[in-house]
Amino acid sequence: MAIEKVREYLKNFGREKDILEFSVSSATVELAAQALNTEGARICKTLSFKSEDGCILVCAAGDARIDNKKFKTVFGLKAKMLTPEEVENFTGHQIGGVCPFGIENKTVKVYCDESLKRFKTIFPACGSSNSAIELTPDELYCYSKSSGWVDVAKLPEE
Repeated sequence: MAIEKVREYLKNFGREKDILEFSVSSATVELAAQALNTEGARICKTLSFKSEDGCILVCAAGDARIDNKKFKTVFGLKAKMLTPEEVENFTGHQIGGVCPFGIENKTVKVYCDESLKRFKTIFPACGSSNSAIELTPDELYCYSKSSGWVDVAKLPEE
């Protein structure tokens, strides 16, 4: 089970006991915001894209949308999302619980979007469709072994 894999991974940081599990689904930004009683923008969604040599994961704020022009400028390719099967094959996580933790596939590169820096804490999933953990953006960057901060999203007011 992916959440157990994430729990084991987060032991490396002493955070395995901080995983929150809900009796309701947190598989979408809206559902996660309801489960956590917070604004949707603070939900950290992990978006998965095809790359020439594997997969790119972008962790972004819940209200952010990928800006195709920015994505192409940063990564040099068109933003093409993975199918649910490809997501699970690359990350080991199913849609609704995708997170940047405990990924063993070396062709997966994780990036954190600047949209997350607006918040003191954010809530990424933990490998299941009813879990999350509260982290600072810098903790997310560290725990996800991010390859860098990027600006590839646009916010609703943009």
